Amino acid sequence: MTLGAAEVDMVMNIGAMKSQDLATVRGDIEQVVNACKSAPVKVIIETGFLTDQEKIQACRLVKEAGAAFVKTSTGISSTGATVADVALMRKTVGDRFGVKAAGGIRTLKECIAMIEAGANRIGSSGTIQILNECPA
Repeated sequence: MTLGAAEVDMVMNIGAMKSQDLATVRGDIEQVVNACKSAPVKVIIETGFLTDQEKIQACRLVKEAGAAFVKTSTGISSTGATVADVALMRKTVGDRFGVKAAGGIRTLKECIAMIEAGANRIGSSGTIQILNECPA
């Protein structure tokens, strides 16, 4: 039950991922997806804390667990979204799965780079700045 939420974001269990407890990671995601049947779930994998191999594993788990999107970060780590991470995530999940770039995207140039790398959704606290940079 989502009690009116249009979408739900969750943060993947980073400790379980780093410990390679993939069953726990997938199980957590599946439980949220099942509880939110009427709303798409976006799973934040916190790319700044993961190796490339862990990012690939995380993306596969997110997709297998039935979520709608894999998302780069909350912005709490030292790195937010990077073009390389978005490209890796897109390559891993394929063209028909959601990839959201979030964390540190503050300019139109950065936004366009994320879209070109494969993001089909952007999360930014710099929306006004980005819109002000758009040509009229």
